[in-house]
Amino acid sequence: MSYATVRRINYGYFVRPSDETGTGMARVEPTLGYLVEHPSAGLILVDTGMGGNEEVDAWYRPKRIALSAALKTAGAEVSDVRAVMNCHLHFDHCGGNVELTGRPVFAQRAELALARAVESHTLPELVDHPGARIEELDGDAEIAPGVHIVPTPGHTAGHQSLVVRRGDGTVIVAGQSHDNATLFTGDVLGRHAEVGAQPAWLDRLLAFDPKQIFFAHDNAVWTPS
Repeated sequence: MSYATVRRINYGYFVRPSDETGTGMARVEPTLGYLVEHPSAGLILVDTGMGGNEEVDAWYRPKRIALSAALKTAGAEVSDVRAVMNCHLHFDHCGGNVELTGRPVFAQRAELALARAVESHTLPELVDHPGARIEELDGDAEIAPGVHIVPTPGHTAGHQSLVVRRGDGTVIVAGQSHDNATLFTGDVLGRHAEVGAQPAWLDRLLAFDPKQIFFAHDNAVWTPS
């Protein structure tokens, strides 16, 4: 029996200004996507890289790796992608959607409402571009056998994560549910110790008994202790 594989995609990096880090210092963050190769559904891409405009580029100073080049490094082509899941719709997660017209793009209804608001939290042209095929979700969804989308709100109201069941254990792509694996560890330990406040969905993710959890802005991978 064949099982899904998960490969990391490198889209470059950007500089998060000191105003956004909470530390008083700027921070460089990787921008990562993940390519799920499913035995029956084909290639499912989680996040598509960084879009932008003059204002975004001046604020975040991104160093982009184009979608086609990033996929090629992982042994794939843009034409190979069969479906897209954006963990959320900020510019650094859906920038390549415009190159994937016709493919289903799975997004939570709450996230789309934010993206389409007058005071949008993203670049609307990256979401409702010509040829966009958006599949609106209200909660959990199984988009392929053993591949589940689970809402993980917090960073945005419509943030979501992808759960992939494999023969050697479950892998979760948690996007920006946490900025890094260390913060996720803190929530897991806080849950066990009954210290602090953790996201309501944390138990739902841990119930999948994940072997590894990947993040959008951290090269580190969370593994259970």
